[in-house]
Amino acid sequence: MDLVLCHTTADFDALGAAVGLCVLRPGSRIVLTGGCHPTVRDFLALHRDEYPLIERRSVNPQQIRSISIVDASGRDRLGKAAEWLDLPHLSEIAVFDHHLEAHSDIPATFTQIEAVGASTTLIVEKLKNQAENSDTPSRLLPSEATVMALGIHVDTGSLTFEGATARDAIALAWLMEQGASLRVIAEYVEPGLSPQLQDLLREALNNLRSETLHGYSVAWVLLSTESYVPGLSSLASRLLDLTETDALLLGNVYKFSENENNRNIDRESPVSNRLTIIGRSRIEGTNLSELFKPFGGGGHARAASLATRDVDPLLTLNQLADELKAQIPHPPTARELMSSPVRSIRPETSVGEAHRILLRYGHSGLSVVDADNRLAGIISRRDIDIALHHGFSHAPVKGYMSPQLKTIAPDTLLPEIESLMVTYDIGRLPVLENGQLVGIVTRTDVLRELHQQKARDRGSNAELSYCVMPESVEQLLRSRISAELWQLLSITANIAQNRGWQLYIVGGAVRDLLLATDDTLALTDIDLVVDGKCGSDDSGAGVELASSLQKLYPDSRLDVHGQFQTAALLWHKDSAFGSLWVDIATARTEFYPYPAANPEVEASSIRQDLYRRDFTINALAVRLGAPRSGELLDFFCGLLDLESKQIRVLHANSFIEDPTRIYRAVRFAVRLGFEIEPQTEGYIRNALASGIYYRIQGENGRAPALETRLKSELKYILQAPYWKVALQMLGDLQALRCIHPTLELDRELWRQLRLLDRCLNGRRKKEEGRRKKEEGSSATDSVTDVRKKEEGRRKKEEGSSATDSVTDSVTDVRKKEEGSSATDSVTGVSPMSVGRRKKEEGRDNSQFPIPNFQFPISNSQFPIINIPDWQMRLEVLIAYLAPEYRGKVAANLQLPADSIKRLEVLEAGKNQLAENLPKCELPSQLVLLLRNYELPVLIAIALQSPRSARRQIWEYLTKWANVEPPLNGNDLKALGYKPGPGFKRMLDDLLAARLDGDLGDRAAAISFLAQRYPQT
Repeated sequence: MDLVLCHTTADFDALGAAVGLCVLRPGSRIVLTGGCHPTVRDFLALHRDEYPLIERRSVNPQQIRSISIVDASGRDRLGKAAEWLDLPHLSEIAVFDHHLEAHSDIPATFTQIEAVGASTTLIVEKLKNQAENSDTPSRLLPSEATVMALGIHVDTGSLTFEGATARDAIALAWLMEQGASLRVIAEYVEPGLSPQLQDLLREALNNLRSETLHGYSVAWVLLSTESYVPGLSSLASRLLDLTETDALLLGNVYKFSENENNRNIDRESPVSNRLTIIGRSRIEGTNLSELFKPFGGGGHARAASLATRDVDPLLTLNQLADELKAQIPHPPTARELMSSPVRSIRPETSVGEAHRILLRYGHSGLSVVDADNRLAGIISRRDIDIALHHGFSHAPVKGYMSPQLKTIAPDTLLPEIESLMVTYDIGRLPVLENGQLVGIVTRTDVLRELHQQKARDRGSNAELSYCVMPESVEQLLRSRISAELWQLLSITANIAQNRGWQLYIVGGAVRDLLLATDDTLALTDIDLVVDGKCGSDDSGAGVELASSLQKLYPDSRLDVHGQFQTAALLWHKDSAFGSLWVDIATARTEFYPYPAANPEVEASSIRQDLYRRDFTINALAVRLGAPRSGELLDFFCGLLDLESKQIRVLHANSFIEDPTRIYRAVRFAVRLGFEIEPQTEGYIRNALASGIYYRIQGENGRAPALETRLKSELKYILQAPYWKVALQMLGDLQALRCIHPTLELDRELWRQLRLLDRCLNGRRKKEEGRRKKEEGSSATDSVTDVRKKEEGRRKKEEGSSATDSVTDSVTDVRKKEEGSSATDSVTGVSPMSVGRRKKEEGRDNSQFPIPNFQFPISNSQFPIINIPDWQMRLEVLIAYLAPEYRGKVAANLQLPADSIKRLEVLEAGKNQLAENLPKCELPSQLVLLLRNYELPVLIAIALQSPRSARRQIWEYLTKWANVEPPLNGNDLKALGYKPGPGFKRMLDDLLAARLDGDLGDRAAAISFLAQRYPQT
């Protein structure tokens, strides 16, 4: 026998889920473990025969094969049927519930507890999925669809309760398609109060006690009846609506005799007091289920009940009311909601100047203060617009401001603030402390806080189409960073709190924390923001906090940037922190005086500090320290963008103000695997198409954002392993125009970059292979042994083919990618000229290098490039411009002087080699020509040259560049030659002879000198 158990006092959700499970598992029987709700009882009085119900006393425990429990996860809610859970022969115990906060003590083999409005929804989803994936789907009976629809309707308040989700709506719609009866649903969803309940309602209204705490009203009442009264939950809901109370405890005490449950007992049984309490709450942060748990009750956080006996009814009710009031969270105060410092002006300020300030900071109004910094009035944007419309831009604002003001104190609670705004239709309330203006609370601040409360009330698993914020991530942060780092953050937060400041961890660290999938998060760069007043030294709260922290951590280095109100603490290879950078800044806002300019920075609030950031996913902050420690501040829906994996900018002019954000958008998108949000991409394209950057450079002579800041972003991208994908995305956006308006990533430029990458990869592989061989030598070898091994390695290399293995591997890659001939690449090895080939074919041992040569040389050893790869790539981008722009662009990006010089002479060098390379028939001619050029210049020229020239340059780099003369200056002196200018000519001749295969050994070299340079 397969059983489905409903909890005691079963409601429609329990019954509907049980019926659905019986459809899923044909042959199962439903057991009501302890009565049912009055409306369910009335419903079953007419429809009992349509469902597979069985009484508990009719069940033979030894015949039970499996048990499923619906709408409950605790044994205490199953009455005496809980004993069956201990049967040893059960094959399965399954639990289906939607009470996430409930503690489960059932030994389940399968559990499904999810955040939906009704447990029935979970079962309906299984039925719907089964029907959609079945070859022969069957419809539900109308009676089955109806009772399941009732379960969802009642438990979600017909989808109006805060716990209702889209999943409940979809399940309900499917049940309607299956034939659920609207007439029956309407009859049982909203049952009217019976005459007895109507009398109790009047009594409850007369005896109701209430108290207002933190702006919330809490009410409780105790009703006494002769016996148990069904339907008290309906009475509680009606009472809550009539009194507009935020929380209600409705108690009912009545006499109970054991004879009522046992008709076989004739003698009198003892009579006891029974107490039933129904709880309802609309207050965020309260949990009635936890409140009732000590008395054996349970339910939801906002709707729960208990039934107990032999207690003092009034004392118990009053005790629960006190505990409920203790659960009510302290609502936010004006100090927590306000923006500070407040942008203010003097009464004598002109309307035109006030308008300029509003435009600069994006405010909708300004506070007006007198010479003693006391509030004199407020002027709104509307007031200013009207004055400007009438031509009074020169007039002082005191003639247009509103002097009669409603003000609040820092400790004014949110409900009172909300009431003032609604009653007097006020959009902003100044916050005064000791007569001084310390902040301002706007209507937006209030709406955002109310929205946050709803988001917290729904929980993190709620399916929302709008921004979810804020949620506590303190435990997540603490569990994923090291104990030493958490201690550092805690100490910093305490120092800030003692000074009256609030500390936040912001930006990338928060983003990476929320994205991290590993249990540990290695943070090496942390940004902290202090929301506080500036110190006497005008360097800001951030600098003051960093200085105090450095005294506690003397091993750290302190860097101060007073201009930007920031400081940084640095640890290098520390035993506790490793290499760590902690940047501490005062909360600030910024203003760009013109597009692509450096911003002007001013102290502000955390909200303004986050608003100045580039993207929503980087505009997240976690509060450190009381009050509300560990909360996530997300004013711009960054959390949803993280979940949606998209890069979204905060405002439309963001890329106009700072074009480097275009490059950061691409970098974050590629690095994180995100997409650039369509509207954000539109802003990028509009900014680039506007031509504003070039116009600004023409008007102002320079655009700082397109100088070192752009170079930094290019460096981040070009040195990253994903640089190809990022560069292609920049090319698609036509964002390379930020470097120069004529620069685009066409096929030819992309070909040059790929050829450079193969060149760099070949060099890198060669160096890595050589380094591995060297590292493989035993550390205990003697110097002699090392020399012997090195000598053997060199001889082995000399005996190998002159063709570099790197060249071969790169050629293979090119073959696969381009499908062309092996020599059609910058990495191809060119054949020797016909004359040289004939000359070498006539020699027995003329192929270079010569085995057993006493002065071995490295074969195919790529010359060392002393500039980083990212800079090589950047120089290739710049070199693709017309020659007259290259040096200017490089100087604008503030590249090193040698880089600027290379780009300036590149065109002349390319022309010279184009003329002279075809004349080189012997290796010596090639070497003597190309050795006069810097290696980066040669590579840049090769990338822009025809294939034949590329082959010659590559041959020089891989075969001949590191060849040295068989004798050196000391050898010449030992042979009796006098040092002087002639040494260079002699060594060049020796080198040429060796390159061309005319010298075999040391004796041949000496003989060569004797013939060419005889000594007198």
